Amino acid sequence: MGKLFDILRNGDADRLRQSWDQTEAAGELAPLPPGEYTAHIIAGALETGKTRGTPGYKLTFRVCDGEYTGRQFWHDIWLTAAALPMAKRDLAKIGVTSLEQLDLPLPRGIRCRCKLVMRSADDGADFNQVRTFAVVGIDPPEADAFAPPDDGTPSEPTAGTPTAAAAPGAAGDKSEGDAGKLPF
Repeated sequence: MGKLFDILRNGDADRLRQSWDQTEAAGELAPLPPGEYTAHIIAGALETGKTRGTPGYKLTFRVCDGEYTGRQFWHDIWLTAAALPMAKRDLAKIGVTSLEQLDLPLPRGIRCRCKLVMRSADDGADFNQVRTFAVVGIDPPEADAFAPPDDGTPSEPTAGTPTAAAAPGAAGDKSEGDAGKLPF
């Protein structure tokens, strides 16, 4: 194993040392305050509970506006006989109507209005819990400046060029009335 200053070159060691000396350590991230947030679902993944091995599906949300933009929170959907009524309710909101769909990636850009509450674990640690969420729209993905054009011809990316690609079946932003028709 090498040493830190062996892997730095061309004055990087001096810049890193100067930055280190001038940088304050970040504070610990506390849970988000209780309330309503607009967030995108950025991932959905099958999981197994840590304590009892309970099967579940975890949604990852990222706040997309306001003071806490970029912060993430999670919603566990448990796949047990007792929890299936709630699981089917929550999964239907994002267009999942069969167990087989849990193996597929979620469509991108699902925007939700989420209500977070604060809970305390047995050890006293506070954490966020998604009390409710509702899909309010589908946002097209941001343009990738490095993606090739759709017609296959090379071109320079133009700043601010909107993307033509959206989530499968999505044609731009959908209103709340269309939110139930997810492209899944």
